[in-house]
Amino acid sequence: EIVNRSLALIGVILSFPIAILAAVIIKLESSGPVFYRQERVGKDGLRFELMKFRSMYNDAEADGTPVWASSDDDRVTRFGKLIRKVRIDEIPQFWNILKGEMSFIGPRPERPHFVAELTEQIPFYGHRHLVAPGLTGWAQIKYPYGASVEDAREKLQYDLYYIKNQSLALDAIIIFETVKTVLFGIGGR
Repeated sequence: EIVNRSLALIGVILSFPIAILAAVIIKLESSGPVFYRQERVGKDGLRFELMKFRSMYNDAEADGTPVWASSDDDRVTRFGKLIRKVRIDEIPQFWNILKGEMSFIGPRPERPHFVAELTEQIPFYGHRHLVAPGLTGWAQIKYPYGASVEDAREKLQYDLYYIKNQSLALDAIIIFETVKTVLFGIGGR
């Protein structure tokens, strides 16, 4: 836990200039808050408020109905497409790690609406809540962005593999691959 918080603090310090620039551009590009807060399900099914830089137009889900993101999502701003591609939108989640709600590595936390749907449709889906959710994970580096029940089923296999085989070596591989993704913009949506 102290390692996660220490790394998150380093992440906050290193990403601070990028975060300030991103916040300014988000405010200039569209009205609404800089940060987007969304309820997610974490370890042991506990809910928490995940933080992101807002990449969509304000009130993108005004009717309150959660929608899977798609590759050509018209709710995403121009700058939002860029920050999603290089994962800058995820920087505020260092705060979630500092608060102990997330870890650096683990299954990505999902929204309660989708957790309920996926738990009903996919055997063992709830097992991904045995560990803290992560900023990055084995499923994120091994499988493209998921936007359906079938994608969630595939990603679950990677999440369960990680849970069963956690090790420093596997974590090092995940961090190395995540850095490549951030630097080269591979796999973002």
